[in-house]
Amino acid sequence: MTTDVTIIGAGLGGLMLARVLHVHGITATVYEAEASATARTQGGMLDIHEDNGQPALQAAGLTDEFRGLVLEGRQSTRVLDGDGAVLFDQSDDGTGGRPEVLRGELRQMILGSLPAGTVRWGHKVSGTRALGEGRHEVTFADGTTVTTSLLVGADGAWSRVRPLLSDATPEYIGMSSVEIYLFDSDTRHPASAKAVGGGSLFALAPGKGLLAHREKGGTLHTYVMLARPRDWFTDIDFTDSVRATALIAQEFHGWAPELTALITDGDTAPVLRPLFALPVEHRWERVPGVTLLGDAAHLALPNGEGANLAMYDAAELGKALAAHPDDMETALTEYEQAMFPRSAAAATEGTYVHDMLYGDDAPHGLINMFTGGEQTP
Repeated sequence: MTTDVTIIGAGLGGLMLARVLHVHGITATVYEAEASATARTQGGMLDIHEDNGQPALQAAGLTDEFRGLVLEGRQSTRVLDGDGAVLFDQSDDGTGGRPEVLRGELRQMILGSLPAGTVRWGHKVSGTRALGEGRHEVTFADGTTVTTSLLVGADGAWSRVRPLLSDATPEYIGMSSVEIYLFDSDTRHPASAKAVGGGSLFALAPGKGLLAHREKGGTLHTYVMLARPRDWFTDIDFTDSVRATALIAQEFHGWAPELTALITDGDTAPVLRPLFALPVEHRWERVPGVTLLGDAAHLALPNGEGANLAMYDAAELGKALAAHPDDMETALTEYEQAMFPRSAAAATEGTYVHDMLYGDDAPHGLINMFTGGEQTP
């Protein structure tokens, strides 16, 4: 099978690229390893930024639909210490520029804006190879192949497209996240619900923290952050959820019970998420007929920019291709030469934010940023 634009990965970036191309009358096909759009939950809350995520949605013609997904009040932010004392509390008055939505709902919205059949589910990539003259072949796990004149890797941290461009591989950043949910928290977990408040909670100390978001229906989504070697986590048997929960909670011994309950009272088994990053200045020489976007291109320390950058990459790439319909290489060059410094700047900021959250001065560095005492670079 031969196609013109082949996108690997049906995350926010891959779908956004397909949508922006569709707006400009360009057909694309998205191949996704998952069996369907509902194969798994798509993560938690996302704040959509004024300088990247929102312009991407505008380029896709989806701003009005996006506004319908916004959860009011979720831009509220609280910072607590381990004793549960409130160090910073900012309510959402509706004027903030980073409205919060559920990632899964945002993905479904973009997916619903695409022509039927755009996404081919159940297509896990097993390999890619160059055929010459800018053409590439993608092989799937079932043995089928597709040949394309433009291959876009939107397939995340462990991209199977990236090796066509770069030898770089993500490296462990020295910290992992453990995800836990509490459901119907206002009724079943009132102390923890009160601690989290109406939006986001940061309870921080050097090398660790509890980040929690209030989602729909009183759901609290907690990310337990711990700076520990990978071996420390691999020694924990996460199939024994009771024992794993106890070991993770032990790292917060002495913290306020309404905070440790975000771990110990979880209604779901703890899920380990090791965190990885590519080099801050990751880039590659122009290779005809192939490029990357989002985490496949610039996986960085978590700082709230990842999903926004992926959508912005997609929108900028889509617009560049539409602007140069007869000169794809010019479009790809323009896209990459703008994307490289943009992503490097975001990754640099991510390193700075990471240190504010979990460095020796935590949580005071974050409070200084919120109150204007210290600015990110």
